[in-house]
Amino acid sequence: MSDMEHISNSAGPSGSQAATELHVVDNPAHERFDLWLGDEIIGILGYRDEDDIPGFTAKPGEVVAFMHTVVKEEHGGRGMAAILVREGLAAARVRGWRVRPICTYVQRYLAAHPEENDLLVSD
Repeated sequence: MSDMEHISNSAGPSGSQAATELHVVDNPAHERFDLWLGDEIIGILGYRDEDDIPGFTAKPGEVVAFMHTVVKEEHGGRGMAAILVREGLAAARVRGWRVRPICTYVQRYLAAHPEENDLLVSD
C-alpha cells in the first residue's frame, strides 16, 4: 500500500495544460502535498502536525501547520500554488484538521478566500 494518497485530478490551471494532467497527492511520509503535472512534481505544500512541534499542545491530527509552499519557477505565475493550497485546504476539511497558516503564501491565499477561514485554528 502506498503512503501517498491521491487528492484530486479535477483542478485545472488557466492556460494550455489539460485538467487531467494536474493533480495533488498527499505524501504523509514527507509531510507534504505534492502537485504533479503529468509525471513531474512541480510543487509542494509542506505541513506538520502540531503534536510534533515543541511548545504546541494539539492532539495528533487536530491541528496541522501549513509550513511552506513551493512551485518550480518555470511554472510560476499560473495559479499553480493556489491550486495546491486549495486542494490542501480541501483535504484538511475532509480530515477534520484545523489549520495554522505559517506559510506567507497560505496566509495571502486565506486573506483572498475568507470562506476558508473556518478551518483556521484560533488561539
